[in-house]
Amino acid sequence: MKKKITDFAVDILLYVVGCAIYSSAVTMLVSANEISPGGITGIATAVNYLSGIPSGLILFVLNVPILILGFIKLGGMFIIKTAVATSVLSVLMELAETLLPAFKTDKILACVFGGIIMGAGLSIVLMRGATTGGVDIIAKLINKKFRHLTVGRLILFMDAFVIAVATVTYRNIESALYSVISMYASSRVMDTLLYGADKGKIIYIVTSFPDDICKQIAERMHRGVTRINAVGGYTGENRTMLMCTVRRHEVSAIYSIIKECDEKAFTVVGEAGEIIGEGFKNI
Repeated sequence: MKKKITDFAVDILLYVVGCAIYSSAVTMLVSANEISPGGITGIATAVNYLSGIPSGLILFVLNVPILILGFIKLGGMFIIKTAVATSVLSVLMELAETLLPAFKTDKILACVFGGIIMGAGLSIVLMRGATTGGVDIIAKLINKKFRHLTVGRLILFMDAFVIAVATVTYRNIESALYSVISMYASSRVMDTLLYGADKGKIIYIVTSFPDDICKQIAERMHRGVTRINAVGGYTGENRTMLMCTVRRHEVSAIYSIIKECDEKAFTVVGEAGEIIGEGFKNI
């Protein structure tokens, strides 16, 4: 019980840190230069631009029904944590607009660096098992009813709608283009921080000489290889398939080993978004 309380206290602390970083970027760089941050925050900043109503208040009001519906339909600690993070963000958005200056600067600089900083802030929140509410929950609710619509596609569609709203609000088509750049920069930073920059390749090798290839990879590359028993779908023959994960710069060396040992080997190379384990990084 004590550990759960401690963990939740750490969660709240990091929500404050993450939301402070995010709200600072939105207030000082993104919305200050008429660029939409996307999501419910993008709607809140657009309404703030038109009416002068504080973005934090609008954000909170818009998220309350979404969170209630999410708790009823989805339940779980995820919604509770998201409710806390959303409340923290609403308060900090209010404070940021009151205390922080708006930097009118080159829009390319604003959208790129604003996106990077927003992505860093959101990553801290996501690492602690929550989101800042809004479109994530809406997408999950719609996906629950319409399974053929993926969550990623729904979020993309809703962000496109928010960008369209921002374009009309700011009466500037360039705002939409800068918003796309900002969201892309934010997503790239989030991918790097959440899933690691330690991406690599996963290689599958169907060969008649598995022993030779395994030995060469172990001796020259110092990489492990997993043997998988496979059966040819057309020939019905029993074959051995090797699976090996390597860093990107090591792929060409693996090609050389395969060519030396079995020129007729069938090789498939795929992306490994993140590699955790011996020889790479710890979980």
